Amino acid sequence: MHRSRLRYLLKKIAIYFRILIFIILNFKTVYSEVYQLPKNGNRIIGKNFVITIPKNNTLSLEYFAQKFNVGLTNILEANPGVDVYLPQSGTQVIIPKQIILPDMPYSGIIINTAEMRLFYFPKNSNLVAIFPIGIGQVGKETPHNWTTAVKRKKYGPTWTPTQSIRQEYLEKGKILLKTYPPGKDNPMGLYALYLEDLYAIHGTNANFGIGLRVTHGCIRLRNADIKYLFNHVPVGTTVKFINEPIKISLEKDGNKYIEVHFPLSNNLETFKSIYHKPIVISNKIYNFIHDLKVNKFVVAQAFQERKGLPVNIIKN
Repeated sequence: MHRSRLRYLLKKIAIYFRILIFIILNFKTVYSEVYQLPKNGNRIIGKNFVITIPKNNTLSLEYFAQKFNVGLTNILEANPGVDVYLPQSGTQVIIPKQIILPDMPYSGIIINTAEMRLFYFPKNSNLVAIFPIGIGQVGKETPHNWTTAVKRKKYGPTWTPTQSIRQEYLEKGKILLKTYPPGKDNPMGLYALYLEDLYAIHGTNANFGIGLRVTHGCIRLRNADIKYLFNHVPVGTTVKFINEPIKISLEKDGNKYIEVHFPLSNNLETFKSIYHKPIVISNKIYNFIHDLKVNKFVVAQAFQERKGLPVNIIKN
């Protein structure tokens, strides 16, 4: 009787231990990506930090982007000139975690294709979850200025390549399966949130592509991030697509911030060009920066460098 009771207690302890480990691992997965919304109308969240590439480094920049869950383009914007294939040991790299929230009502999912980030505002909460994304290639663009909704969710999606996709891969010497069954080898990963018109927010079976233009129009996330969205985003959630390379914020302390990203190219010529594509400035942004308190040199530098980092443009 005593041994039976002991076995029962040990079994219960083992169950509680597994539950505790599950909670810790899942909390760690999304800890750095879920933020309390700023108070008093402020819109800047997060903090940038700097890492040093370790001695005798043999890892690509993608490794560090994945480790700190930022998009590859975001980390390249913030660190112009760093070697994407093999960053040099001792190099200091900015991890871009400070972000200006989109200037629109905080609800549902907002996808800003220009900065390649997804923002999820859970209903009846004071939180925002932010994840880097991969978007459509040139000529296969992810939609801009589009409002839709999550129509359904699927664990273990199948992928059936269209005829045009099959032809595209065939020209590269790769024959695609007619249908890819659910599983770890499926290019859509293990989780999918389906929108309208064959678009989806999904995972991946690859170790790259987050923060790059690599898809045929869908939104690609790292697997831990899409799992979080799958578990937290209800069917019917609104999804808004925007294309805003410039974001601004007037904070309550009177400081003005501007965050400038490289605008998306809409053709291969500008995509491959070494020259910057001009940025179209709206009247709202024009009026925001034309202020006697604004340092015009800092503004010009922000537009020239396009580092994707919030910059205080008020004169000291």
